[in-house]
Amino acid sequence: MIRRYAVVLAASAALAVSACSASTSAQGDEPIAVLAAASLTTVLPDIEKAWGAEGTGYDLVISFAGSSTIVQQINEGAPADVILLAGEESLAGLVDGPTVGDPTIFTTNSLALAVPASNPAGITSIDDLNPADSAGEGPTLVVCAEQVPCGSASAQMFEQAGFAPEIASFEPDVRSALAKTISGEADAAIVYRTDVTAASDDVRAIDLPDEVNVTNRYPALSVSDSETAMRFIDDLQGETAQNVLTDAGFGAP
Repeated sequence: MIRRYAVVLAASAALAVSACSASTSAQGDEPIAVLAAASLTTVLPDIEKAWGAEGTGYDLVISFAGSSTIVQQINEGAPADVILLAGEESLAGLVDGPTVGDPTIFTTNSLALAVPASNPAGITSIDDLNPADSAGEGPTLVVCAEQVPCGSASAQMFEQAGFAPEIASFEPDVRSALAKTISGEADAAIVYRTDVTAASDDVRAIDLPDEVNVTNRYPALSVSDSETAMRFIDDLQGETAQNVLTDAGFGAP
């Protein structure tokens, strides 16, 4: 199959192709342009490889960004066949356009409190982020901006926890929040549990109580009339894709 990946750096940025290799797609030669949430950056190529190994691959052009950026791109007419978002609430931002069918939930993801592997701030629980419990300056915390699903889920989590933490920065997507923790710019970040799994050598997770944690449902939606795109969405619910998602720490739809 042909793999072409890009990262959307801003809502108005062009989609830049960062890697390319040629082979034959088992699903036909029609390419599928996919705009995918940043939290799928690692697992979606793994799904593509698993399909290719079975001879059921696709010719995909994949771009990763925050879900709010993806919605803005679609509203501004960006060419795409399928969008994969990290939360259902992002769908509300879509203006009237060429959507085909109803959104399909293909996986779920929960939040995690990520700290650097060395945990320099000595964080042991979410309570360490409560300013009322801090003696002096608290840990440096980064979260996603509230317009992206990880950010809105984080806000809901802290509301359920009963306190408002001091936040050093609001990041455009979950990968950016994680990167600041890996680099040591932040003592902690609220990300998805799958991000901690993918970066397990650089960060570790501090358990979040079930009663405050939040789970996001990931919708897939066709934004073109491509029959191949619709098959792609169906295959995301199939055994092969679901096994890869599970191995990466995602939950069942």
